[in-house]
Amino acid sequence: NTAGWSPVRVVDLPMPTFDPIRTRLPARMLRNEFELKAPVRRAIAYVSGVGVHELSLNGQRVGDAVLAPNLSNYDARVYYQTHDVSQHLQAGLNAIGVHLGNGRYFSPRHYIPGTRTFGYPKLLLQLEVEFQDGTRQTILSDETWKITSDGPIRLNNEYDGEEYDARMELTGWNRPNFSDTSWKSVELVPAPSGRLSAHGNEPIRIIQELKPVKISQPRPGTYVFDMGQNMVGWCQLHVSGPQGTRIQLRHSETLRDNGMLYTDNLRSARATDTYVLSGTGNESYHPRFTYHGFRYVELTGFPGTPTLSTIAGQVVHDALDEHADFTTSNELLNRIHKNVLWGTKGNYRSIPTDCPQRDERQGWLGDRSAESKGETFLFNVGAFYGKWIADIEDSQSKKGAVDDVAPDYWNFYSDNVTWPATFILVAAAMHEQYGDCRIIQDHYPAMKRWIDHMTTYLKDDLMPRDQYGDWCVPPESLTLIRSRDPKRQTAAEVLGTTYFFHLLGLMSRFATIAGSPNDKKEFDSLASRMNAAFNAKYFHPDTNTYSNGSQTSSILPLAFGMVPESHKQGVANALAQNIREKTNSHIGTGLIGTQWMMRTLSSNGYSDLAYTIAAQKTYPSWGYMISRGATTIWELWNGDTADPTMNSRNHLMLVGGLITWFYENLAGIRTDPDSPGFKHSIIQPTVVGDLRFVRASHDSPHGKITTAWEFASNRFSLNLSVPVNTTATVYVPAKNAQGVRESGRKVRHSAGVRFSRMEKGAAVYEVGSGNYAFTSLL
Repeated sequence: NTAGWSPVRVVDLPMPTFDPIRTRLPARMLRNEFELKAPVRRAIAYVSGVGVHELSLNGQRVGDAVLAPNLSNYDARVYYQTHDVSQHLQAGLNAIGVHLGNGRYFSPRHYIPGTRTFGYPKLLLQLEVEFQDGTRQTILSDETWKITSDGPIRLNNEYDGEEYDARMELTGWNRPNFSDTSWKSVELVPAPSGRLSAHGNEPIRIIQELKPVKISQPRPGTYVFDMGQNMVGWCQLHVSGPQGTRIQLRHSETLRDNGMLYTDNLRSARATDTYVLSGTGNESYHPRFTYHGFRYVELTGFPGTPTLSTIAGQVVHDALDEHADFTTSNELLNRIHKNVLWGTKGNYRSIPTDCPQRDERQGWLGDRSAESKGETFLFNVGAFYGKWIADIEDSQSKKGAVDDVAPDYWNFYSDNVTWPATFILVAAAMHEQYGDCRIIQDHYPAMKRWIDHMTTYLKDDLMPRDQYGDWCVPPESLTLIRSRDPKRQTAAEVLGTTYFFHLLGLMSRFATIAGSPNDKKEFDSLASRMNAAFNAKYFHPDTNTYSNGSQTSSILPLAFGMVPESHKQGVANALAQNIREKTNSHIGTGLIGTQWMMRTLSSNGYSDLAYTIAAQKTYPSWGYMISRGATTIWELWNGDTADPTMNSRNHLMLVGGLITWFYENLAGIRTDPDSPGFKHSIIQPTVVGDLRFVRASHDSPHGKITTAWEFASNRFSLNLSVPVNTTATVYVPAKNAQGVRESGRKVRHSAGVRFSRMEKGAAVYEVGSGNYAFTSLL
């Protein structure tokens, strides 16, 4: 019951010196005192402070969440958090305090085209108290509250940093009997128009702490700390010195040749935290209302000589269960997996951001479409992506258009296909990996509304709409961001048509789940017509290629089942030849093609080529990034040489389907599409290249699935664990079924194992839950 909730807002407070670009305000501090007549049995606080807030009661911070609440389109949805605060209250006088930061509610930037802002920070709070005698009392954020902007957080901005003046700390401000006579009375204002929504996913927390590995002094008084890892969060500073000493911490991902920070790729983001000492002895500080993407930290103004213990890096992201478990005999693949892991969690900020360091940090849909499925093997992202799907729907226009960014802080309604396709692709991945039908049922009407809207653009059963192309194909020059060579680019109509065809197939499946059989017939009929029109216009049967012969123009029809059956292997062969000859068995695709390339090669008989691509160490490749010192994944294949306006060193869009390929193909852990959520698993490991072993596990909704295979001297072994109340189809690479053993016995003597068939060099078995140890000869 939210009746009587009231937001509060500051009025008539001085603004900082005007900056034509940046929006930076002091943090607000709000407080109220109230009497409780009896001992407390139970107390629940409901709070939403937007942009970001921190709640305390009687001087104690409530909870350990940071950067709360969830980001959203505040005109559509406003998230609140619920806290059990029973242990924080006492009979008699109590005090409640709230710090309010700007977050994305008060936009970090002025005058950037399309940027949205929602107004000054606001608070909405309701505290429900139940006493031991059963009576109740409600405390609301009402006109009795007081507010000030004269606290220590002088400025806060997610792009530029935080300025904290410890001399202005108001000791006891969140405790009873604090004198707030100089504080202003709050003003009651209308609430944001968005509906209140419970905070249903894990909050953002400080997850771990990193110690610096090195300090350098590139110039007198300037110290540079190397954290050893490109990370996201902030620094905890430990210092003592004279009152008024002003210390600055600047952050960057890389260094210049002279050892100073390289910040060109931050664009206008200052990424600087400032701390002014109170002079009271040992002092400790970390920011509350900003965050940074960085590996290197520049410290200036420090009183004395810092040591490695002067700062610590606090890693901050959504507190998702991490279960990334993948290792192979190839250390490069292991390192790539680690880099993707760090980059993935660094871009969890209640939405999947594109990057964490420059003046952007948006939920670009295209960056995380197919990648989202791979993330399910690293983290439990079901609720996280369920929330983002809601953000995407909240961005939908009345006519059905979907923004390329969600929440729609930037208005890019381009009616593109490939970026908004994420609305459907992510829902499909969550259904497949978690068996979650609700995400489809809840959002099916909005998805269909988008499909219907985009159908109006069809011309001769082809989809011409595309905005970005196969974004960031490796260019012909190491200084270019995007290729200008027409032979490397994929036509807009090829991208739009193949993607829309694939989406119609997914929507056909969704229609069954949503109970809309007539929709299914319409989707199937349109998909059939589009497939025919696409092949009639773009397929070249004499060369088994599509359109201009770009790699992506063949990958997509193969991946989506659009190639005529009689030509399927021919197209795969031509694609493989293209990769070997034109790109020397290296990457030749951008954001779109890379999402489907690895699995498409493997499913069409070219696992060895996929492995060769994955294990490359020279440009362009994931291994090349590592050879240049990367500890996360870059935005560009040539991120070390391209224009700094777009060379983030922590991006996920070029990961594509790699992580899915690691787990599904190399480790062989895949759910059965006909039995989603791993109720029935497909265990089909791939012996490939010079790999001698792969070990992995996946925490499915039904329990942990593990595989561990080794290959040496023509002998293959597979140890496997299948969770209780599930089944699996297991592919054991073998010359023949007679040479396969399970736990040293002939398979027919193993309980729970039934031979099914030989298929493409593997003996196929149906197994129940349990642990198995297969061996065979190859």
